[in-house]
Amino acid sequence: MLKPIRWNTFIRDFFVIQIGFALYGLSIALTIQADLGTGTWSVFEVALANLTGLTIGTITILVAFGVLVLVLLFKEKVGWGTLGNILSIGLWLDVFMKIIPFEESNLPLQVVMLFAGILLMGIASAVYIGVDAGAGPRDSLMLAIHRTTKLSLRMARASVEIIVFIIGWLLGGPAGIGTLIFAILIGPSVQWAFKIFNVRPHQEEKVILTSPVSIEGDAND
Repeated sequence: MLKPIRWNTFIRDFFVIQIGFALYGLSIALTIQADLGTGTWSVFEVALANLTGLTIGTITILVAFGVLVLVLLFKEKVGWGTLGNILSIGLWLDVFMKIIPFEESNLPLQVVMLFAGILLMGIASAVYIGVDAGAGPRDSLMLAIHRTTKLSLRMARASVEIIVFIIGWLLGGPAGIGTLIFAILIGPSVQWAFKIFNVRPHQEEKVILTSPVSIEGDAND
């Protein structure tokens, strides 16, 4: 199911949403390069990148397409922003991974990078979700699971996040204290950014994105 496109504001929406996607890619790169542990989906995607030799951005795109297939099988409504999310965030991520150096011996800088990444992810989520062009594939999957299984949104989100994290950790992904910090702070970061930017998503999406176990915010989510 596709959300209708608002053609009268499409050009403006496209540029605004790309700013959000760029900030989202930057936020993921910062948390990865801080080397303190990153978000649950990034733990999984970095592990796959290390195993396959593909870039992290490429893996992010491939994983997101896989999630989108599940979303479509569940007949969840998606929009052009959902496809834009899949294609754009991974590309921006690869750009910033080349620019931002990997830090492993400068703890103060690593902490700053981690917290900056969490803050930027909240802002990025507010920017691209505010366009209202469709939720990210991961958030759409949580909505679909909630609708079809009657699990609460928090339980649906938490279940998938935990499974993804365990698989990523077993595959050697970069789990650490930063992963715990990320899980605790990403919800408040997104909630703060929604308030600052006056973003009012559908109530179901808001519950997902402000849950302490959310990532991706998708958006990315």
